[in-house]
Amino acid sequence: MARQSTHGPAITARAVPVLLTRPMAQSQAFASALQARFGDRLRPIVTPLMAPVFLTPTLPNRPFAAVSFTSATGVAAARSLDLPRRAWCVGAQTAARARAAGFEALSADGDAAALVAAILADPPPGRLLHLRGEEVRGDVADMLNSAGLETFSAIVYRQDPQPLTVAARAVLAASGPVIVPIFSPRTGTLFRQALPEDLRADLRFAMMSGAVSDALAGVAGTVAIARRPDADAMLDAVARLLEMRPAP
Repeated sequence: MARQSTHGPAITARAVPVLLTRPMAQSQAFASALQARFGDRLRPIVTPLMAPVFLTPTLPNRPFAAVSFTSATGVAAARSLDLPRRAWCVGAQTAARARAAGFEALSADGDAAALVAAILADPPPGRLLHLRGEEVRGDVADMLNSAGLETFSAIVYRQDPQPLTVAARAVLAASGPVIVPIFSPRTGTLFRQALPEDLRADLRFAMMSGAVSDALAGVAGTVAIARRPDADAMLDAVARLLEMRPAP
């Protein structure tokens, strides 16, 4: 992975392709946010590298006072479950999805560690159930149990890998800048594995965190890392990539 830089070839006025690799619902939401902020300067191309498969786990046979979510996908997977309504969520978008699903949701506005801190600052009056996917970064249930709050976790979805779309492969095979927002290390790994042999594009990565860079080791490209782990900061990272100019 190339080093972070504020310099690079200037992007022209032509609409720049942006590959959106999150699951479909999240990619469509980010595409709308990109168009609202940047208009016709960008051309979003939705190419999910993962698709959620909802699971029906057997939940512990005991009462819970509240639940927690680290993704909007977890919220969607939980719609069919009989759960308490009080919910802590990792960020604003997840909290918004939880409220739409009928939960009384609070946002930690951060990452897994921020979620744990928010829960411990105002703990529920009983056990907590953490609903998550098969692959996680930061074991929320383990951190809460270590802090003395009895917490159980349930795996309610998995993310199955998907190939790049024909449209995505076409822009990667053409010369010119392509912006790629990457929100997680797993997505970074899947993108690296999916890159076509005829790659010619000038890749410019907006990354949710420095941890994503490790997943893209060996992939040439310019990087802008979000200053906070949220969608608004990722939009800011995309803006920095658009504003890049040649080094003096």
